[in-house]
Amino acid sequence: MTTTAPPASAPPATPRPVELGTRLVSLSVEGGVAFVRYDVPGESVNALRAETLAEFDRALAAAEADPAVRAVVLESGKPDSFIVGADVGMLKAVKLPEEAERLSRDGQAALARLAESPKPVVAAVHGPCLGGGFEVALACHGRVASDDPKTAFGLPEVQLGLLPGADGLQRVADRAGLAAALDLGLTGKSLRPQQAKRLGLVDEVVSPFIVRRAAAELALALAEGRAPPAPRRPRTARALALESNPLGRALLFRQARARAFAKTQGHYPAVERIIDVLEAHAAKGFAASREAAARAFGELVVSETAARLMGIFFATTALKKDQGADGPGAEPKPVAKVAVLGAGRMGAGIAYVTSNAGVAVRLKDKDDEGLGRGLTYIADLYDERRRRGSLGEAERAQRLALVTAATDYSGVARADVVIEAVFEDLALKRRVLAEVEAVAAPDAVFASNTSSIPIAKIAEGARRPENVVGMHYFSPVHKMPLLEVVRAARSSPRAVATAVALGKRQGKTVIVVDDGVGFYTSRVLGPYLNEAAHLVAEGAPVEDVDRALVLWGWPVGPMALLDEVGLDVAAHFGPLLVQAFGERMAPPPAIARLVAGGREGRKSERGVYLYGEAARAARGRTPFARGRGKLVDPGLYALLGVEPRPGAVPLEEMQMRCSLQLVNEAARCLGEGVVRGPRDGDVGAVFGLGFPPFRGGPFRYVDGVGADEIVRRVRAYEDRFGPRWAPAPLLVELAGRGAKFYPEG
Repeated sequence: MTTTAPPASAPPATPRPVELGTRLVSLSVEGGVAFVRYDVPGESVNALRAETLAEFDRALAAAEADPAVRAVVLESGKPDSFIVGADVGMLKAVKLPEEAERLSRDGQAALARLAESPKPVVAAVHGPCLGGGFEVALACHGRVASDDPKTAFGLPEVQLGLLPGADGLQRVADRAGLAAALDLGLTGKSLRPQQAKRLGLVDEVVSPFIVRRAAAELALALAEGRAPPAPRRPRTARALALESNPLGRALLFRQARARAFAKTQGHYPAVERIIDVLEAHAAKGFAASREAAARAFGELVVSETAARLMGIFFATTALKKDQGADGPGAEPKPVAKVAVLGAGRMGAGIAYVTSNAGVAVRLKDKDDEGLGRGLTYIADLYDERRRRGSLGEAERAQRLALVTAATDYSGVARADVVIEAVFEDLALKRRVLAEVEAVAAPDAVFASNTSSIPIAKIAEGARRPENVVGMHYFSPVHKMPLLEVVRAARSSPRAVATAVALGKRQGKTVIVVDDGVGFYTSRVLGPYLNEAAHLVAEGAPVEDVDRALVLWGWPVGPMALLDEVGLDVAAHFGPLLVQAFGERMAPPPAIARLVAGGREGRKSERGVYLYGEAARAARGRTPFARGRGKLVDPGLYALLGVEPRPGAVPLEEMQMRCSLQLVNEAARCLGEGVVRGPRDGDVGAVFGLGFPPFRGGPFRYVDGVGADEIVRRVRAYEDRFGPRWAPAPLLVELAGRGAKFYPEG
């Protein structure tokens, strides 16, 4: 162990408990150190509640009044977490901004009291230390963290449409600089312990087994004046130039606002308020920024954006507890080894998230060259994490060692789950399934990573169709959070539950959907992309369509997304949708011409847009390329037989036609039982497709606008464009009853 001061004498083996009369906080004294332990009864993690602050204050007052206590250590009673933030249910129940502002001011006062304690307080952190928990730790006089992979520090409030309400932003700025505070506040990202230490936000990083002792030693050293000043982040010359004078700070905040608006289009007010608070702190000091933070917190907690984002939070929290199947035999099979068939980007990505979960993986491809590319891709992902400081060298080596490779089926016999990620071809997938069944254990689960082919068709002729499910990952696998587990008619509850449990171990948010062409996400995406193509066929410039949908809140426009998906993939999938659901799923006829001549999208550097060398060669030689963004292929419009006309379709119409097509199809899926409920449909659309989170998902969006208004708009488009706009029966029913998808609100 490395400490910042000489070790103090060991505390006695027998602690002296102190009666506080509290429910959440306990206190014991050992060797001159008061250990204040926070433990919410009946919960797996600690969240801050309204009564927490008073109980902390009572414990701190008792420690300060005890002459035998020289220092204080704040610790968690949970085995694998510190404090994960405020109780979101408590925040969601707040109805008035004044009530939320009071919560913020109470938190600010409690942590100021902690920071000003005459006896040093050190936080002993093992596990997640997030949001309000991180604010508590920052207010302490020192912080000792475990080097366990579970330990992380962050201020994720922005992901709920909020900002840190107890001065955490300002304390990060004081210790690590304004740029670091902006980064943590605006992204909501987490830091590993060593990253936090390099920023000066953590004093020591030690083994999980000695966190408590190291925290006590640091606390006693602080009490005795033996500890050196806490480390602060070394500033680069540029950082000093920006942060140490008014002109530099003005530039820093101006750049932050510009970058934030480019990303959010103004849809997330918490982003602006975070910048406001830090700007007030830099210009006017801590007290002024505290006022700004409390007022902003009060406004944000009761905002519509926060309500929608909290709804997504509760939905994903519920899904973590949902095993995906009910009834007899629904217990998941223990999984110690997974086989992944196909070492392309998708298969290698699946192998990466599996090994990252600590599960052994056998990666198979048809030849050594393919395996080499896959293994290199996996190693590169781990190397990138090591360079960023989010993964140590020992962890990288351990996880890479879990991945083995072969060009045959050796090792598959010992796999508990086999995931195929081969080309989207029914005959090929059936052949692979037959080959696996010939060598795999009788109870092994076979999962197809198809995005469109019904699982029942793949399982036709299978020896054990009850073991066959779908596991539809999204690309890139290591970044996209959603996993669709597809339940075919003959899939057993155990197979479904096993796939769900594995997906959760891989860090995915998992929804279970019924079998069928396109399942849920691909099916609802089809009409959205088709409508964008119809707009282009009507003369709307490609970049105008994409910009309109980005302004509405989508992360990328539909035409750019088409390039990412691959025009060849869309061309293969489109006829399957038409065959299954009729002509309402048909794209404009001219779109089929785009696939000619190797025009496959980003992967071939030519699709709707040009990329790489193709873009560099063509840039500046087309009248249809405006601005400095992506370059539309100059031959695209001629191929489609259309002349682009800026303003041909009004902005709002472009937004509504694309987004309402997805909403309408989502309602059809719910009505047909493809998704189990509006919760899963909203989570799938947000996490799998990028539906604007601040709108809550397609079903929350309908409830917000009103089903009757949605049906009115859809029918108006049906009058203009025909059967592809027929409203979903479930939407019509809800509109007729004046009902909502979420009756509870």
